[in-house]
Amino acid sequence: MRLIHLDLKGAAPRVSYLEQVFPLLSQLGANGVLIEYEDMFPFKGELEILRSPYAYSEEDIERIQQLAEQHKLEVVPLVQTFGHVEFILKHEKYQHLREVERFPNSFNPHVPDTLALLKSILSQVIEKHRRSTWIHIGADEVFHLGEGLDSKNWMSHNKGDVGTMYLKHIKEVLGFLTAQYWGLRALMWDDMLRKISVGALRGEGTGMAAVAPGPGSSSSAHSCVHPGRGRAQCQQEPVPGPVGMWVSGNHEEPEAPSCCWQQCPLAALPAESGIAKHVSPVQAMAAPPHRYDHYSVLCELLPVGIPSLAICLQTLVNGGFTEEAKRKVLEVLGLESVQLEQSTCEGRGAFPGVEIYHMVEQVNGHLKESILKALEEESAIKGWFSPYHRKRQFGNPRNMESFGSKVLKLHEDWESFVRDLRAQLERVYFPDTVEEWMEENVNPYLDQLRDLVRDYR
Repeated sequence: MRLIHLDLKGAAPRVSYLEQVFPLLSQLGANGVLIEYEDMFPFKGELEILRSPYAYSEEDIERIQQLAEQHKLEVVPLVQTFGHVEFILKHEKYQHLREVERFPNSFNPHVPDTLALLKSILSQVIEKHRRSTWIHIGADEVFHLGEGLDSKNWMSHNKGDVGTMYLKHIKEVLGFLTAQYWGLRALMWDDMLRKISVGALRGEGTGMAAVAPGPGSSSSAHSCVHPGRGRAQCQQEPVPGPVGMWVSGNHEEPEAPSCCWQQCPLAALPAESGIAKHVSPVQAMAAPPHRYDHYSVLCELLPVGIPSLAICLQTLVNGGFTEEAKRKVLEVLGLESVQLEQSTCEGRGAFPGVEIYHMVEQVNGHLKESILKALEEESAIKGWFSPYHRKRQFGNPRNMESFGSKVLKLHEDWESFVRDLRAQLERVYFPDTVEEWMEENVNPYLDQLRDLVRDYR
C-alpha cells in the first residue's frame, strides 16, 4: 500500500479539486488515500458541534469514495483516538475529557465518557466508509499523558507506568473495533510505542500485534495492528513492518509551522542514500501538512506540494529517484526539470493547481522583498514622507512626486496579482482558507504598501 495522507485540519480542498488530484495520484503510483477529516467530517446529532462551517456533506464523503474507487485508490479514514484531538477538546462541552485541564491536546483515558465519545465518533466515520477495509486510529504524540491527576492516581494504585496506561487505552479502542466491525483492520502511528518497554508490550499488548521499528524508519512511522489476532498467531504470520514518513528538513526549523513553500523531502537525503531498503508493505506519503495542529497557522497548500509529492511517490515506486522516476514526474506534471537541492521546478507545468504553485512562488520570493525595498530604500520616502509626515498629513509635493509613480505602479501590480491569486484559491478552497492564507502571507506586507498609497493620495 502506498498511501497519500490528506490531513484536512487546515486548507481542506473542495471535492471538485480532488476530482482533478485523485487521477494524478493514481498515475504517480499511489494506491490509497489516508484521510484525516477532523472537523471536515459531517458529524450528526450530539457530535454536530465538532463540524466546521465548511465541513463536507454526506454527499461529498460519498463522492470522495466514488472518485477513489474510480481511480483504484483505497480510502483509509483516520480518526485520532488519544492525542491530536484539539478539534474536540477545544469545545467547552468536552473540556472535562482533557488529560490536563489547561491543555486541549489529549484525552484523559480514565474518564468513561472518553471511550463513549470515541465510540460515537468512530461509528459515524466507519458507517460512512463501508467500502474501507482499514481504519487508522492515530494515537501519536499524546502530549501530557500521565500528568493528569487521574493518571497519577491510576499509576500509583496499579503499579503501572505511562506506557502500560497508553496500551490499556489503545486495547479498549481496538476491542470496540473488533467487536463491532469484524474484519476491519487498524493502523496506528508508532512513535508512542517506541517509548514503551518490551515487557509492557508483551504484557499489556497481548491481543494486538505491534511491529518494532526498524533501522532508518522515522518517529512518525506506521505500525500495523490486528485487533483480532493474538501474539502467538502474529509471530507465525508476520504483519507489515514500520514505514518511514518523508520528513522535510525545514520542518524542524522554528519557523516551519508558518512556512508557505514546500521543500522536497528528498533534498535532505545524502546523494548516495538508497531508499529501497526502507520500502515495506505499507507506505504513507504526507501531502503538505497544511496546519501543524488545530491551533497553528496554515503552511503549505496542496498545489504547492504536488511536485514534491510526485517525486516522493515515484521514488517509492522505483526504489530510488532514478532516471525513470524523474522522467515520469516531468512527464506527468508537464515540467521541464526539477532541482531537488533548491526545491524548485522549471517549466509551466500541467498539474491541478499549477497556477497556485507559481503564484505562491511569487509571493514567497518577491512580495515582501519588493515592498520593503520600495519603502525602506527610497530616500525620498524616508526623507520627505516619514511616519511623522504621514501622521500629520504634511509633505512637499515636489519631493513626493519623485517616488509617487513608482509606488503607485508597484501597488497596482500587486493588487492585480492578488486578485488573480484569490480567484485561483477560491476555485480550490473554501472562504475561510482563502482569507486566512491571505491574512498570513500577503496582507502583512501588502497592507504596508496600501497604507502608504492611501496617505500619499
